[in-house]
Amino acid sequence: MKKSCIHIYCGDGKGKSTAVMGLALRAAGSGRKVVLTQFLKDGKSSELNILKGLPQVTVLTCQKQFGFFWNMTEEQKTEARAAYQELFDKAVQTAEEEDAFLLVMDEFMAAYNHGMIDREKALEFLRERPEALEVALTGRDPAPELMELADYVSEVRKIKHPFDEGLNARRGIEM
Repeated sequence: MKKSCIHIYCGDGKGKSTAVMGLALRAAGSGRKVVLTQFLKDGKSSELNILKGLPQVTVLTCQKQFGFFWNMTEEQKTEARAAYQELFDKAVQTAEEEDAFLLVMDEFMAAYNHGMIDREKALEFLRERPEALEVALTGRDPAPELMELADYVSEVRKIKHPFDEGLNARRGIEM
């Protein structure tokens, strides 16, 4: 029997990142080591202010922001690939070195689906991860091979969202 699981929080609704932040908080609250990284985000989400202050949590963010994939030039995509691959490698290395209980990779699906990280390397890590390391991934449209590897898959579906009516993301709610 497995000692650890892969969690996927996916879908078009609000709450995927919120769910893994809660999972990280729960793990840290039980005294377990957590490594948390965010792809495609600026590292300024409000919850990170609290999580960074917890001795059990290591937060890793990308040092540079690149905007939306579809707006990037080829040069920017090349630079983003290098930065996000470095972030992925650092997250994996840190989780292994710190003997983490939980590795959270927020917005992993977008990085994976757009080729911002090496897919084969990511799959190899997920298959061969340390026996006791739980891994939580978020994002829209998980690839079939990721769904197959996952033990938990939770879909967050948008039924209604104020963004559709013009209300922008608000600090303390969406970020």
